[in-house]
Amino acid sequence: MTRPLRVEYPGAFYHVISRGNNQENIFKSNRDREKFLDYLDKAAERFSIIIHSYCLMSNHYHLLVQTPEANLSLVMQWINVSYATYFNRKRRRHGHLFQGRFKAILIDADAYLKHLSRYIHLNPVRAKLVSLPAEYRWSSYGGFIGEQKAPRFLETSWLLSNFGSNKKAAKRNYKDFVEAVDIKAVEDLSKKVTEGFLLGDADFVNWVKETFLSGRDEEKEIPQLRRLKPKVALEKVVQAVSEEFDCSQERILSKGRKKNKAREMAIYLARDMSGCSGKDLGLYFGGVSGALITIMNKRIAEEASRHRRFKRRIDKIKKRIFNI
Repeated sequence: MTRPLRVEYPGAFYHVISRGNNQENIFKSNRDREKFLDYLDKAAERFSIIIHSYCLMSNHYHLLVQTPEANLSLVMQWINVSYATYFNRKRRRHGHLFQGRFKAILIDADAYLKHLSRYIHLNPVRAKLVSLPAEYRWSSYGGFIGEQKAPRFLETSWLLSNFGSNKKAAKRNYKDFVEAVDIKAVEDLSKKVTEGFLLGDADFVNWVKETFLSGRDEEKEIPQLRRLKPKVALEKVVQAVSEEFDCSQERILSKGRKKNKAREMAIYLARDMSGCSGKDLGLYFGGVSGALITIMNKRIAEEASRHRRFKRRIDKIKKRIFNI
């Protein structure tokens, strides 16, 4: 079973979406929605998260969340489990309330926060529940434009600061930004999301790749990781391994030597970091078969899982590779 790729770091911004199991309603009364907002309030206090926008629909919800403490998974697990426990107990039901794992899109806030906020606040209009977003009680929009009291946990100042230094004028400008647009012309930002979880320009995407994914071991359950990890030149891998083992690059590239740990390490790292096929790696490392490359890779992976010191040495070489 695949798992979503999560990247968590202090100060990260996310667009979080969680849906009801089998598209069933997760809010069946106003009391349900009030209770969910109570859990958001408690989560903001308990986990120090910052909520920049929200919208509660019938069978799903949207949040714009900032995590100063890099704890999104912990936070969302607490919110969903707490609410599901309340919902099931109230209705004497059993089973899952939410559909699998929540979706979290890591966003470049400077470029996209205000556009996502508008998208979230227009959800009830797109669903034809209301004609204007201010008519919908269960979103943060009324708190932004001053037509209803903002919940204690809602942070509006950061986003409104993008619409003017005067608070009153900023609210008015934000209202125009949301309501004056032709809803059919609002850009579908989902088309700009990379690998289902990254929303930002090329510089932001590359920064995330290099900072958080380059040294991360691949996992079969997370296919996105292989596709997103930055590709490393084979020459850089061989150079870093030769420096770590204090041996020549020729020793690494030449086949035939027994117990050549440097060669095995280079093949393992090349398989993990270069994106090359087993066949191409076999040709590069002296003309061996792709099957042998797979066997050597598995051998090193098993040794790394058994011995912490060996795993630390692999991590040390990875750091060296990115500093070359």
